[in-house]
Amino acid sequence: MKLLTILNEGKEVLGVKTNEGIINISQTLSIHPNANIPTNLMDVINGGEKVVNEIEYYIKQLPTDSIQYLNEEEIEWGPAVTRPNKIICVGLNYRKHADETKVPYPETPILFTKYNNTLTGHEKDITVPKVTNKLDYEVELGIVIGKEAKNISKQDALNYVFGYVTANDLSARDLQFVSSQWLLGKSCDGFSPVGPYLVTRDEIKNPNNLQLKTIVNGEERQNSNTRDMIFYCDEIISYISKYMTLVPGDLILTGTPEGVILGDPEDKQVYLKPGDEVSVEIEKIGNLTNRFVKDH
Repeated sequence: MKLLTILNEGKEVLGVKTNEGIINISQTLSIHPNANIPTNLMDVINGGEKVVNEIEYYIKQLPTDSIQYLNEEEIEWGPAVTRPNKIICVGLNYRKHADETKVPYPETPILFTKYNNTLTGHEKDITVPKVTNKLDYEVELGIVIGKEAKNISKQDALNYVFGYVTANDLSARDLQFVSSQWLLGKSCDGFSPVGPYLVTRDEIKNPNNLQLKTIVNGEERQNSNTRDMIFYCDEIISYISKYMTLVPGDLILTGTPEGVILGDPEDKQVYLKPGDEVSVEIEKIGNLTNRFVKDH
């Protein structure tokens, strides 16, 4: 199932993508009430597979002539995950990305955090902060946790996943390396667009074999596969769970492949600027597009 957040007069409501179009679940419930169906995406994540099955059954039972389908152009998109308890990111997790930045492969996952102020949705404008001149893109596979996970094995780790999202881990490189901590360059407002959809786990048979790419102003910049990860999704989840309890809705960004601006020779680095458009895409999950605007 493909789930989304629709912004309706500033309110976040649940949407479901079907073959016929997108259903605004909140709007549909006003006509066909059902107390078992949540109206926002975080409640679906917390409800897990049971609630997903109830939504599927509810939609199948709806009279077809009463459903108002929306197309993607009619949607005001919110983040595909709106209020994660934690946003945990993995740095330098692709072999060729480590190669292009001339650093050794890490022996254990490099973890850092972002915050909810960074979240934004598909087709949303993102302000280029005045404090940076080196804004970079990073297409990343996002893992959304579906069950509480503590000290879990690698073999069992994917059973704790609710679903997957396309993400862009935007990075202000001049701020990222101000200190030994990367936080400053990663946590400006709007620096974690995620979406358009949250795709449930059953639709992604192997997250460690997905094509992912970045297009900037119509030009392909990144094109790789999650096979190139140093630490695969199951390894990452298991590793993090050894140190902290993961809870439903937690978002893990799994790293980016080669092709970022930072990897270019210094005299050829052209960073993102107002007016640019960036699309990041992951096979079977979706294409996430944002445009960049000037900070006033």
